[in-house]
Amino acid sequence: MALIVQKYGGTSVGSVERIQAVAGRVYKTVQAGNSLVVVVSAMGKTTDGLVKLANEISPNPNRREMDMLLSTGEQVTIALLSMALQELGQPAISMTGAQVGIVTEAEHSRARILHIDTTRLSRHINEGKVVVVAGFQGTSNAGEMEITTLGRGGSDTSAVAIAAALGANFCEIYTDVPGILTTDPRLVAEAQLMDAITCDEMLELASLGAKVLHPRAVEIARNYGVPLVVRSSWTDAPGTWVTSAKPQGRSLINLEIARPVDAVEFDTDQAKVALLRVPDKPGVAARLFGEISRQKVDVDLIIQSIHEGNSNDIAFTVTTPILKRAEAVAAAIAPALRSQSHPKSDEAEVMLEHNIAKVSIAGAGMIGRPGVAAKMFATLAEAGVNIQMISTSEVKVSCVVNADECDRAVTALCTAFEIEAGEQGSGSKRELLTPNSSTDAINRVSTSHSSPVCGVALDLNQARLAIRQLPDRPGMAAKLFGLLAQHNISVDMIIQSQRCRVIDGVPRRDIAFTVSRIDGENAKKMLTQVAAELGWGEVVLDSAIAKVSIVGAGMVGQPGVAAKMFAALAQHQINIQMIATSEIKISCVVAQEQGVKALQVIHTAFELAGSEKVVVPA
Repeated sequence: MALIVQKYGGTSVGSVERIQAVAGRVYKTVQAGNSLVVVVSAMGKTTDGLVKLANEISPNPNRREMDMLLSTGEQVTIALLSMALQELGQPAISMTGAQVGIVTEAEHSRARILHIDTTRLSRHINEGKVVVVAGFQGTSNAGEMEITTLGRGGSDTSAVAIAAALGANFCEIYTDVPGILTTDPRLVAEAQLMDAITCDEMLELASLGAKVLHPRAVEIARNYGVPLVVRSSWTDAPGTWVTSAKPQGRSLINLEIARPVDAVEFDTDQAKVALLRVPDKPGVAARLFGEISRQKVDVDLIIQSIHEGNSNDIAFTVTTPILKRAEAVAAAIAPALRSQSHPKSDEAEVMLEHNIAKVSIAGAGMIGRPGVAAKMFATLAEAGVNIQMISTSEVKVSCVVNADECDRAVTALCTAFEIEAGEQGSGSKRELLTPNSSTDAINRVSTSHSSPVCGVALDLNQARLAIRQLPDRPGMAAKLFGLLAQHNISVDMIIQSQRCRVIDGVPRRDIAFTVSRIDGENAKKMLTQVAAELGWGEVVLDSAIAKVSIVGAGMVGQPGVAAKMFAALAQHQINIQMIATSEIKISCVVAQEQGVKALQVIHTAFELAGSEKVVVPA
């Protein structure tokens, strides 16, 4: 007999008929000999309706009262589903987040779970009842028993957290699609269903607009080794399993706010190649990385900064033994990238740097916490370490630094993030892990996908900020991202230009980053106010961007993946404005109006389409 947690979203319980259908599915699962906890969302568009009512009363409603209001939506569903189960002869009891023992931070509208007291929950399970739990909500631990909500996707978070606390055999997430697809079926009808995906891959896709699973839910599953399966509410199809390495004895106290960083990694076997002032037009990245792929040069980090005038910079890192080959490719291509009518010697200039190292922090807990990257930058600044390149993903932040500063950087980061130096691996590339971490859990889980890419995601809700002429010295990134963190503004992509110019005796670089579009104007206003006193240049905001990304653990050690992505965009005259990469993700910023087309052509290029069209119920 298995202990299973099932979660049903708003569309799955959107009417009396659908609630009765869910009750039938739950009853069938219990009759097969399983114990069950069912977590549900509010019916259909109930939450949207409640928000609309609040906005009719107040343009800026009080967050505490919003939690009181929004938490009522789930209470309707749990009562109706419990009644439907009882009508089938199945003992059931409905429980709110407070009744089930979900204790959260005292932070209205976006609380994180601290712990779950499973005493009452376990008693009802042992009595043979199906426990129907209101998702999305909990209660604060400040002695005042304040009702709190967990924010967008909170029912997913509730379900996986309960599964972790109970030690459930697995957690089933029921939704309106048959599982996790290679992309959004609303944009590509031939999106293919995946049998399995790793938590690391899902974290990247979840935060990049896939919207099937909330990243906080995946983070909990990854941290506690909860097997997850995403299935359709309308069929008995097997769905998609989300897999993770089994962790060792992680505490269930401070469940969502425990250590955000699991590991500090470093690699001293790195060299950097940069092409400065290349033309800002479609096909440049495709041409460069196409030739790199043909020469079997495996690239690690790739960054392309924002354009300046009609040109921008592309930089990438390689392992030291293949630097000569990488340099030869870049040098051979550079002349072809220069203006044919008025060639200038400083166009498409190739710049090499041997004496570098890459240091990274990794961990699923950094999602949605703007202070983590800021803390890394501040730690490096305090250690006197200057950052040359930055590359970010959902579960990792990497910085390129001088090789002779690597040991100092690693020591400082281990101290700051309380990482114990238990070394794994040998040679010049090592990982420093906590005792409760697993090497497999840090972006090393292989997949069974035949393609190196498992999914393509599109985010149309980002804006890009650029700060021109930021002084190039330790502490600037820390100051910038520390200010953003203080205003609770999360940053996604971060790109530091390779082009450096000396103004009034001070070396300066541009830096660009993306934030949620709703934070764009506030971030620009705040940064503009401090720019002059800190000696920064102009702050520029562009909200008309889209970010398209490919994700796949299978792309590690595959030189041609980036080239294939860039070539697909170039063939359709889609210009790449920015590039950032991690081991399992490549992201490109393009013009907003080209975002959907970019996703579609990349999905086609990697042959991810299935044989059947996926229909999403209304």
